[in-house]
Amino acid sequence: MGRLRLAFACGDYDRTRALYEGTVRPDGIDLTYLRLPVEETFFRMMRHREFEVAELSLSSYVKSLDLDPSPFVALPVYPSRQFRHGGIFVNASSGIARPEDLRGKVVGTPEWQLTAGVWIRGILADRHGVPVDSVEYRTGGQETPGRIEKAAVDLGGRVRIEPIPADTTLSAMLADGGIDALYSPRVPSSFRQGGPVRRLFADQVAAEKEYFAATGIFPIMHVVVVRRDVYERHPWVAQSLTKALHLAKRAAMDNLYDSSALRFTLPWLIPAVEEAKALMGEDYWSYGLEANAATLSTFLRYHHEQGLSGRRYEPKELFAPEATEEFVI
Repeated sequence: MGRLRLAFACGDYDRTRALYEGTVRPDGIDLTYLRLPVEETFFRMMRHREFEVAELSLSSYVKSLDLDPSPFVALPVYPSRQFRHGGIFVNASSGIARPEDLRGKVVGTPEWQLTAGVWIRGILADRHGVPVDSVEYRTGGQETPGRIEKAAVDLGGRVRIEPIPADTTLSAMLADGGIDALYSPRVPSSFRQGGPVRRLFADQVAAEKEYFAATGIFPIMHVVVVRRDVYERHPWVAQSLTKALHLAKRAAMDNLYDSSALRFTLPWLIPAVEEAKALMGEDYWSYGLEANAATLSTFLRYHHEQGLSGRRYEPKELFAPEATEEFVI
């Protein structure tokens, strides 16, 4: 009996590279790994369901659960995690010096449903007194005109939001004052030394460390999903893929701490790893449900409060049950 052939669309990460190279192989599966930019993977998966397995925005995935039937089943594996205080950019002439100064301002975001945006809006509301509806929002392409939401969003008039003109970009509008601020996972091209755009948190690392110390949350950005038709025909793939992704991450973390020759072009890589472990624990990039239940619960609350999901889901509802348990001897 042959191995099941599956296509896996995912970014180019150290924590998944063993799957791309074939040094880790999922049990019973021949995996074709397609290294694609995340925006392309998300667009093609959400619009056309092109891949059997894919990295997917956590926000897009949770939004898809409202569909009947829901098109994907997630694994408790998080190829992308990132603190997002550094993703808030402001025009230097906007009068925004502190987070609370965002109230009443006009803020751009490439799409309302972006996971980074959900986290940023939630953190600003929870910790900095900036209610989601205290800001006016503009959506559109950050660097290229014409970007649209990957999936329809109906906010029912809860917030003031409208698209930017079709011939401009959020980055350009931020630089010329057409918007006061930008919430984005990508650094805008208008952010440069001495230019008109700066970060809201000048010392983003200090702000993010303070946030983690207070909350214990390392925000989850992406999950890995299996197309539902594949999962229903072959439910065993959930455990097989989860095991392989864990092994690939473990190999990456071991390699990252090899001080004999630095794996990446960062001079202080080893001290950075040691600091992360000291502040966040040995398994600072943890997978699984239990270890991440509080982080997921916070995100699911934000997602529902911001009008992106029909009800507030529980963390255990997100994942294939086969992928949340494992045997012991």
